[in-house]
Amino acid sequence: MIMIENVTYRYPGSAKPVLSGFSAYFDRGEIVAVRGKNGIGKTTLTKLLTGMLRPQTGRILINGADISGMDLFEIGQKIGYVFQNPNRQLFRDTVYNETAYGLKNMGLNNEQTERRATRYLDYFGLASYRDDYPGKLSFGEKQRLALAAVLALGTDYLVLDEPTAGLDVYRRRELGDMLKNLRRDTDCGVVFVSHEADFIARTADRELVMAL
Repeated sequence: MIMIENVTYRYPGSAKPVLSGFSAYFDRGEIVAVRGKNGIGKTTLTKLLTGMLRPQTGRILINGADISGMDLFEIGQKIGYVFQNPNRQLFRDTVYNETAYGLKNMGLNNEQTERRATRYLDYFGLASYRDDYPGKLSFGEKQRLALAAVLALGTDYLVLDEPTAGLDVYRRRELGDMLKNLRRDTDCGVVFVSHEADFIARTADRELVMAL
């Protein structure tokens, strides 16, 4: 479980904190939608969960361990983050190397890396693009590749910021099905920020509504 306990965060130069005494929880095996008005702190929350920002007060626990003592890579092995635009996340020369990059940094040998990277490329229907340059993929394929690269690390939780932005109705439905399949197949906890009421209703187990 992820526990957020009385977290406050204020951006430098701002007189007012974007989050003040904020608490919430997220379980494995559930899909939680985070919604609220613009500027309420939804994206800030995702960055705090993934260690890109650190609370000024309060704490965030993953399975009882305070993430304040973890570096970004350690947090990334427990909580995976997928950007709204996958182009910001993909940087390797081939689809396979994109998926294998984090595994090699974890210290896996070539055989272990090959086995796990191939498993996730197969899972997301990307095996036939293994040797292709990621920039040539469609937006939906890039999104699946970003998911594969993150989940290959064995993360317990997946955080997505506005994952439906720029997607048509068919792609939103496809993404929702993919997230539900992930929950079923891996018991991964999923947290996503969205304004799309239909997507939330069809995909999420519960909603976290952020308000002032």
